[in-house]
Amino acid sequence: MISFFKKKIIIPHIRLSGVIGSAGRFNQGIDFTGQQEIIKKAFSFKKAKNIAISINSPGGSPVQSHLIHDYIKQLAKKNKKKVIIFAEDVMASGGYLIACAGDEIYANSSSIVGSIGVISASFGFQDAIKKIGIQRRVYTAGKNKSTLDPFKEEKKEDIERIKKLQLELHSDFIEVVKKSRGSKLVDPEKNNTFTGEFWSGSTSVKLGLVDGIGNAEQILREKFGEEAVIKKLEKQKSFIAKKLSSSIDNQLDNVIGVLEERALWQKFGL
Repeated sequence: MISFFKKKIIIPHIRLSGVIGSAGRFNQGIDFTGQQEIIKKAFSFKKAKNIAISINSPGGSPVQSHLIHDYIKQLAKKNKKKVIIFAEDVMASGGYLIACAGDEIYANSSSIVGSIGVISASFGFQDAIKKIGIQRRVYTAGKNKSTLDPFKEEKKEDIERIKKLQLELHSDFIEVVKKSRGSKLVDPEKNNTFTGEFWSGSTSVKLGLVDGIGNAEQILREKFGEEAVIKKLEKQKSFIAKKLSSSIDNQLDNVIGVLEERALWQKFGL
């Protein structure tokens, strides 16, 4: 007997956008705690066999990137679902690490993809405080407790210690990419895939970092048909964040956070 009631294909679709980690007083960026609920909700659709995730991020915290990556992998395995990732403007650094949780990765031809590396940045204010007559007084228990204090001269041993840590984190990042992309990667050593360089979406296909070119709507329709229901899920901004975020813009920590976020985006020309 022929069934006249064809089951609709449902594809939950979530979007992760922003700098990874805490961005401002109300965590406007992407972090595990802030995204856990929406990710879990996407995987809660029992009839959905595929989950779509769009990423628009220049990177940020390695820890938060790993936590989100691992959580997506965990839920995909537990619920036996396939994850399809889509890059928007930028899917770089920690943004690409999260993307490695996907079974397939797609990008726009003009998307910025890659930046598989680790970076630390800070400011040096030691000359500035001298000019305005301020004395820096720091008391510690533990000789390395004030490593890279922005108000003191840099020390060679501090820099060496930071570089060693960066190499460890970089190695972890590379392993995630290799495990995810496997044989799809095209001669990564020759193509400087793991040097922190970044490329257009078109070149990323050639390097094996992504599987093809196209946006979420286009690719999902091609794969599952015009009748497929793409269910977009959005994280709700809290009432307190809406009301109070504008009142703290002049606070120093928020200003610095905004500047750091802007610097990350501008690195990729945005």
